[in-house]
Amino acid sequence: MRASHAFVAVLIGTLSLACAGGGAPQTAAANGLKVDRFDADRTWRIVERQLAYGQRPAGSVELRALAHKLRRLLPNARFEALPGEPGLRNVVGTLPGRRPAIVVGAHYDTLAKPIGFVGANNGAAGTAVVIEAARALRRVRRPPGAREVRFVLFDGEEPAVGLPEESTDFYRAGLRGSRAYVESHPRRTAAMILLDYVGNRGLRLPREGSSTPALWQRLRAAAQRTGAARYFPDATGPTITDDHTPFLRAGVPAVDLIDWSYPGHDLSDQLDRLSRRSLDAVGETVVELVKRLR
Repeated sequence: MRASHAFVAVLIGTLSLACAGGGAPQTAAANGLKVDRFDADRTWRIVERQLAYGQRPAGSVELRALAHKLRRLLPNARFEALPGEPGLRNVVGTLPGRRPAIVVGAHYDTLAKPIGFVGANNGAAGTAVVIEAARALRRVRRPPGAREVRFVLFDGEEPAVGLPEESTDFYRAGLRGSRAYVESHPRRTAAMILLDYVGNRGLRLPREGSSTPALWQRLRAAAQRTGAARYFPDATGPTITDDHTPFLRAGVPAVDLIDWSYPGHDLSDQLDRLSRRSLDAVGETVVELVKRLR
């Protein structure tokens, strides 16, 4: 993903209150949450499982092997090949319901450089939350007429060469999985929720600058109900070109959950930078939002 410089003058400095919670076992009560449907410890283990594969750029042997493992963790899951991108594929799980569907997504590939980048937060955390949210939503009573939910792990979000900020047209160099999904499923998405940098310590998720305001307000209301409001401040951050952007361009309401203050393109993006409490707060909020979306 890449930031739009026209929107980077934001309130990051005011959003620095710390949220504790590293590697210790986590419960909703310990995190001050009002609900306990999302399993932060299982999510942590899914992050660890991804990092065990090392660097996982799109098309790599490591990512293709991981994809088989991730597919088994999603309901009714399948691979969807990316046209014109040999070897790349999205992983798509589904809970049945009324169409058009709600899409909950994250990218599961990592940067191709710097060498040794494992993407604990930039890839693995969002992927793990999507997978555990799917598990939680399978167990939650949803109202009659609830929408279909699709859990999409996007391949090829990162460019094949270099860093996103080095690309002259990141929208075309990256976002390969999300662009392919939108092109393959026209008019089949009612709303899209993207999980990107969502697992770090000190997590703060202001509204990403291009995210649909009405959907964002519904997400903040969900956070209020779960007791996670402090993670979602009433502020607007920079505009980021990310996997929600193709959905926005197709006219689909979408939000991008991303803490842009986190150094997500740096080798320091390791497991010790993450927090179970952050994963838990985001997961519970997403489950609450999707459960109520009509």
